[in-house]
Amino acid sequence: MKQVAERFLQYIKIDTQSDPKSGKHPSTSSQFILANLLANELQEIGLIDVTVSKEAYVMATLPSNVNKKIPVVGFIAHMDTSPDFTAKDINPQIIVNYNGDDIVLNKAQDIVMPVSEFSELKNYVGQTLITTDGTTLLGADDKAGIAEIITAMEILTLHPEIEHGEIKVAFTPDEEIGEGADFFDVEKFGADFAYTLDGDELGVLEYENFNAASAVVTVKGRSVHPGYAKNKMRNSMLVAHKFLTMLPETEIPEKTEGFEGFFHLTSISGSVEKTVMEFIIRDHNRQLFEKRKELMWTIMQQLNLENGQSAVDVEINDQYYNMLEKIEPVKFIVDIAASAMRDCGIEPKIKAIRGGTDGARLSYMGLPCPNIFSGGQNFHGRFEFISVQSMEKAVDVILKIVERVVAF
Repeated sequence: MKQVAERFLQYIKIDTQSDPKSGKHPSTSSQFILANLLANELQEIGLIDVTVSKEAYVMATLPSNVNKKIPVVGFIAHMDTSPDFTAKDINPQIIVNYNGDDIVLNKAQDIVMPVSEFSELKNYVGQTLITTDGTTLLGADDKAGIAEIITAMEILTLHPEIEHGEIKVAFTPDEEIGEGADFFDVEKFGADFAYTLDGDELGVLEYENFNAASAVVTVKGRSVHPGYAKNKMRNSMLVAHKFLTMLPETEIPEKTEGFEGFFHLTSISGSVEKTVMEFIIRDHNRQLFEKRKELMWTIMQQLNLENGQSAVDVEINDQYYNMLEKIEPVKFIVDIAASAMRDCGIEPKIKAIRGGTDGARLSYMGLPCPNIFSGGQNFHGRFEFISVQSMEKAVDVILKIVERVVAF
């Protein structure tokens, strides 16, 4: 049997970085490489009805080995990595029996992960850590989840004495760009409820998340020779700057935590003639979320009064909503996961996601889907790492969920 860490190290060799600009499904063809590899592996360990859709969704079934009718549970993880940081040529480092000191990721480039800034490292003394070499992300988000699910399925096929009902498995593309549920066939998947393995540290259990939207602010200017520009030129970059100053300066990611929402400027490009700013908008509270969108439109209207009716355009698209509304009526599925963690000696850390998962959208598509830890930390950058022991615990939790569903 392959160990969970062995699988993880195999999967991160494949660059599956998604691309929000491609307009394709999946957004990058490399995701098909991993999808086909995973499908073959699922078939080899004994799952049935293994398929890879034309959009690269992998689905499979582990048949029930009990005679009674019990709920069908699913486990889901995503294959892509963040477009925010390179995932090409990942060169992982394995630190056995971590001693609690600063971790030198890349001596040649003087890239260090200091304990003074990453205090969570203190929780992993004595464990085996997998880190980056400081030049790429690691891909624990969410290839750790994939490795954990497949390892758990293999254990179930090798140990028929473990009773379980029908289990569904799915691996999705393009979660990182908000498209992971776009072509997910809930009816074909056939689960009564599911869990995403897409959380961070050991014990995390999440069934609340941000309401989310993307926004594009386009500012049109007017270019005139600067020597003769008085009362004629409109510098779009200066209008864009004013737009930014009219947003609450403390409601940004680096100044918020917990249930606090934010506006996040993700990119800006401009000239005198035209400036484009891209944002994401986040808030756990639906009413506050709607007010954030209204504020951007109000600013647009005010700046258009000052600069001309076509000077500023704001386009906002909702991405996903807080799954809490859909999970509360079936809260027992959260209780099952929490009990499974306690069975494994883990005290659940129930918190709201300061982000989203495929499960958020799937919950609104009729598949209630809380989120469970996969064990990684510091996602989307060079300081990402994961504990092998946390991955092994995630496998144990999956198996305990399966057992508790049988007893439900």
